[in-house]
Amino acid sequence: MDHKFEWLEQRTTTPDGVYRTLRAAILDGTVPPGGQLREAHIAADLGISRSPLREALTKLEEEGLVVKIPFRGAFVVEVSARDVAEIASVRLRVEPYAAELSAAALRGPERPRLLQTVEDLHRATEKNDIAAGIDAHLRFHGLFYDLSEHSILQSLWNGWETKLRLYLSVDHRTYSDDPHQLVVEHERLAAVALEGDNDAFRQELAAHFQTALRGQAGDQGERAPRHA
Repeated sequence: MDHKFEWLEQRTTTPDGVYRTLRAAILDGTVPPGGQLREAHIAADLGISRSPLREALTKLEEEGLVVKIPFRGAFVVEVSARDVAEIASVRLRVEPYAAELSAAALRGPERPRLLQTVEDLHRATEKNDIAAGIDAHLRFHGLFYDLSEHSILQSLWNGWETKLRLYLSVDHRTYSDDPHQLVVEHERLAAVALEGDNDAFRQELAAHFQTALRGQAGDQGERAPRHA
């Protein structure tokens, strides 16, 4: 049965409003990976024309959340354990470099932002708030890329972040396997990043990714890595 779409905010017929509504439905798992986004049903549910809907779907496609298949329609992207593992294998090599480039900013004016993400992750864990925990988790790692001032690294993270958020949002068990340990690992990563110890950062990141990297050898249908 198709999900009935409802406005999350005051009704608007703008493409951006439609985009936000569809994006929320995808990321909260209401429309599962592989699920079809049927234009006629969505347009009827939201009381909109096809034009803003198609613009919203195009934006979601550009973001990597939707794939359009000719003569079939638009579908939510499926992210496998292997996809996440392959991302982790590349991040293990480039994230320490991003941390190195962002070190001066993190030890200076941006230090509170890094520490706040760890605090937000801790608070979300205590409340068992999966969505907030995922957000804090990804904001933590995204800071290194954002503050690196390296456009290629930033583009890489922008491409990965959506896939990681989608996977973790859908598979809550993967994310919450050991949430308290996840907080501890981020505390360690923050500490070595603030110390400017790049070798230690690389070692902590490798430990953080160990479950994810094992997923690379598994079948694509297997449940994904605990950490992303």
